[in-house]
Amino acid sequence: MRANALLLARYTGKPSRTHDGVIIALKSNLRWCSDAFEIRCWNGERVQVAFSLDCCDREAMRWVATTVATTAAITGEMIRDLMAETLEHRFGTGVMRAPHPIEWLSDNGPPYTANETRSFGESLGLLICTTPSYSPESNGMAESFVKTFKRDYVYLSKLETAATVLAQLGTWFDDYNEIHPHSGLEMQSPREYLRSSATR
Repeated sequence: MRANALLLARYTGKPSRTHDGVIIALKSNLRWCSDAFEIRCWNGERVQVAFSLDCCDREAMRWVATTVATTAAITGEMIRDLMAETLEHRFGTGVMRAPHPIEWLSDNGPPYTANETRSFGESLGLLICTTPSYSPESNGMAESFVKTFKRDYVYLSKLETAATVLAQLGTWFDDYNEIHPHSGLEMQSPREYLRSSATR
């Protein structure tokens, strides 16, 4: 049967829905993307950071970080916390569900594809959307953010220890959101864009 291609595809338990390649949203709160990256400290320690980003206004809405003890450090529980904090950031404290469906775009990392994470995201009103395997460009906005964040903040700062990095992360994210200009936002920062959009 295998020689004649008569076998069913092996069940992997992973979702088959993939992203269609369109990343930029025309309005805020239609599509959020998320990814994780690592910062290597001068003493050999490592810090992993995961974030949520709006695909229209580019605000890095929320982030979580941890020191890497062995291999992967960002957990499904941390991503679920990130989802909940992002929802409250955009719609108010105590909000348990988005007022309309919002796409949550990420790669296929285990913290994102875990059944608990997917179920939790769906309970918040998020449409869980993953990129095709081995196709990081499908989450290009998140990839671009990581490149910008490392170039303009991480690589220009003191990175002696994980504690040093963790102490600076909040300042870096605030500066990015309040001051960092984007050509796609008419050279405004994400929060400048949000404020100007609110007055239109």
